[in-house]
Amino acid sequence: MSNSVSILFPDIENVKYNQLSAVTCHDLGLDAICKQLAANEKEEKLIMSVLSNLSSDSRVAGYRAEVFEDMINLPSMRNNMKELLDQVQMLKDFGIMKREFDKKSGLWDLLHRLDEIKDYINCVEAISDCLSANDIKSEGLLNLKAFVNSIIEDPSFEGMKKDIEALKADTSSLQSITVGINLNSRFEAESIGLISVNNQKFKSSGILSNFTEALTSKGGISQGNDWNGDMHYHDIDGKSLTPFKTVEKFAGLMALQQTPLVDRRTSDSIGNIPANGGEESPFYLDQVISKMLNHLVKNLKEVLSKYVTVAVANITGLIPEFVYYIRTSEFIEKLKEKNYSFCIPTPIDKNNNSGFMDAKGIYNLKLASSGVCSAEEIVVNDLIFDKENMIYILTGANRGGKTTITQAVGLCYVMAQGGIYVPADSFCYVPIDAIYTHFPADEDKTMDLGRLGEECTRFKELYNSATEDSLVLMNETFSTTSFEEGYYIAVDSVKALLSKGVRTIYNTHMHKLAYDLDSINSEEYNSKAKSLVMKSDEGKRSFKVAVAPPEGMSYAVDIARKYGVTYDMLTGNN
Repeated sequence: MSNSVSILFPDIENVKYNQLSAVTCHDLGLDAICKQLAANEKEEKLIMSVLSNLSSDSRVAGYRAEVFEDMINLPSMRNNMKELLDQVQMLKDFGIMKREFDKKSGLWDLLHRLDEIKDYINCVEAISDCLSANDIKSEGLLNLKAFVNSIIEDPSFEGMKKDIEALKADTSSLQSITVGINLNSRFEAESIGLISVNNQKFKSSGILSNFTEALTSKGGISQGNDWNGDMHYHDIDGKSLTPFKTVEKFAGLMALQQTPLVDRRTSDSIGNIPANGGEESPFYLDQVISKMLNHLVKNLKEVLSKYVTVAVANITGLIPEFVYYIRTSEFIEKLKEKNYSFCIPTPIDKNNNSGFMDAKGIYNLKLASSGVCSAEEIVVNDLIFDKENMIYILTGANRGGKTTITQAVGLCYVMAQGGIYVPADSFCYVPIDAIYTHFPADEDKTMDLGRLGEECTRFKELYNSATEDSLVLMNETFSTTSFEEGYYIAVDSVKALLSKGVRTIYNTHMHKLAYDLDSINSEEYNSKAKSLVMKSDEGKRSFKVAVAPPEGMSYAVDIARKYGVTYDMLTGNN
């Protein structure tokens, strides 16, 4: 039997995963999305850990996408699995996996654990039935089905099931016990022993009423005893359990202590039961009976110790993975109900010469999930990455949507490689190994080096880490200094990225950088950069992008008019 199975991580050799930085996750808005996806902080961290670990191996993305497709198409199976795995998790957190068996474990505790293992057996069999009853198609869930079936078919599981059933049959018939108490000449309890284990409960007219009748009737003291040697008397070791304490704590004698027919002086010699004796009696009863039934207790301990860890850990390891798919499925379903468009992403091999990304109708998932725009109001765009369009120099008006489309591209990759439906009409892509963002830093992070120094240091680190399989997203990089200085650094940075062939979107106000791309592309690189603009419609922001030359100073005029700083507006000649 296999030791483990995963519905998130396929069993493929030499697959590498890269963790996105917390800064990148924040720049993309991924942290805000995970907060909306999760039901609590623990789930939020879980979902973030999956989405922020990227592999450029297309088989990983394809494997996850198939599982997600099953999960979203089979909601009843998804819900049933969640309930069953919740039960298994509870057993792990509060039951059989949380406690160890020791010499102090009493009969009732062992019987309770016996029920827990029986519940575990039922859960595993129910998981198998759930997976078998649904038309699952993904490799991941089919692997899980085979794994669960291998647990059930394993001889140790079958042996556990038989032994537990046999123990349940034995213990379920234990309804009452009969004990005998020997008295000394002062009517003090001298010893207590087990007479019989019974399969029926005592009735109200049982031992105690017979006892009182025997005391009050004339000549009521019996000669000998009722059982006349037909039953064996099993004495309890007096050294391990003091007779006085045994009787004092034994729950059955509480009623005896309180009967008016017993002399108070005799009662004192036996010992007074504590005021909370009713609350403590189950514990003492458990202690006494466990000693009496030591053979049964021994059998219980042996069986439970043998089976307590059988495959429980492997099953519980699947719970976080199911939570990931359940929450992402619910998230997408809610947005689809609001008429947002989603598609099944298609991972492609980078050696097929068909480009690195072909996205149609993409939009920013963070914007959609926040409720700022309705599905009818949101603007979608088309974009490709190939050798002729490897780097985009994106220009446009302030608040025209440059950052929004930059984030949108990054989020599409993250969702696709997480196996989740993508906010687009279609999304074909070569998986990336990492996303590197270069957005404006907080003020307190630039105190030592200054803004430009901090930006240069971060870009160098970014560039050294990026590969031809990476995605780089830059937002107003090198714009905190004079235009001449920023432009000089930006040109060299774009050339360096072209030399690596890194998919890049460079969002900037330096229109000259976009104008001079012919010069930059004239050098011998395997890929080229293009000018991408946020189109305006008669001065109004359209939030649509197009590959075209920058619209130049028209945006500056637009901003000047918005804030009333044109010459005519300032002088009142308008």
